[in-house]
Amino acid sequence: MNTSIASVLSQAAASAAGGQQYPAGSLYVVATPIGNLADLSLRAIHVLGLVDAVACEDTRQTAVLMRHLGLHKPLLAVHEHNEQSASGPVLARLAAGERVAYVSDAGTPAVSDPGAALVARAVAAGHRVLPIPGASSAVAALSVAGDEGARAFAFVGFLPTKAGERRTALQEVLAHTDTSQVLFEAPHRIVELVALLAELAPQRRITLARELTKQFESIHTAEAAGLPAWLAADAQRQRGEFVLVLHAAAAAVSEGLPAEAQRVLQLLLAELPLKPAVALAAQITGAPRNALYEAGLALKNSG
Repeated sequence: MNTSIASVLSQAAASAAGGQQYPAGSLYVVATPIGNLADLSLRAIHVLGLVDAVACEDTRQTAVLMRHLGLHKPLLAVHEHNEQSASGPVLARLAAGERVAYVSDAGTPAVSDPGAALVARAVAAGHRVLPIPGASSAVAALSVAGDEGARAFAFVGFLPTKAGERRTALQEVLAHTDTSQVLFEAPHRIVELVALLAELAPQRRITLARELTKQFESIHTAEAAGLPAWLAADAQRQRGEFVLVLHAAAAAVSEGLPAEAQRVLQLLLAELPLKPAVALAAQITGAPRNALYEAGLALKNSG
């Protein structure tokens, strides 16, 4: 960034955020942009300029950010592979009365990113830990999902990579029919994930958010059954980092099923796997197959 621009930005940050207290000997957990530098808050800029050192997931990535801001601070590598051991030098700085910021590569630390272990150790050692909120891809995706039927939301993050574990984990997620569930996925696994969603919950609405805040950002909401074809129609749609919001089911299915359909389904599930039990229950009772499947998932997981 141009030196004069960085100076003006620093002055604006100090004017906007400088009036607050920033106690010494504290750890500041600072959210950074998920793709658009303009999303960095003035308060975050002020804190990064104020602290004595910056602990970070990747020193190379953070060095780029600091150069953009015209800031020069000691950078301490604290990532998923060394977080326990690397917390020691950070705690020593806090004990000496220094202010230390922690940033991950993008977004809010400790949300599917390193940071939780460092925070826990800082708190255990008696130091204050203060959040400097900002960008979060999970919250950004939720805000544009329009899932008005959800009673709450849950952050799931990445599913297991092994096929069997992945299927089981997704079935557990889908059992929460009244809640928005937020998943992350990498580009090389997105086709596999949407195919599994189309198989397990074809009528569940999904918001697929790709490259949030970046130049080629796209947001698409549709029933799971249509997502494989939508992805296949354009190779560009399969590139980038993904956030998926699994909407709450259209109805709390077990509540919407007639008592007799629920009774039949429970009896069949005691003897059969989920799919055959649902198919037979639909034939016997005439209840909607999708509603029976969602109810069956809930019963399986509650058992």
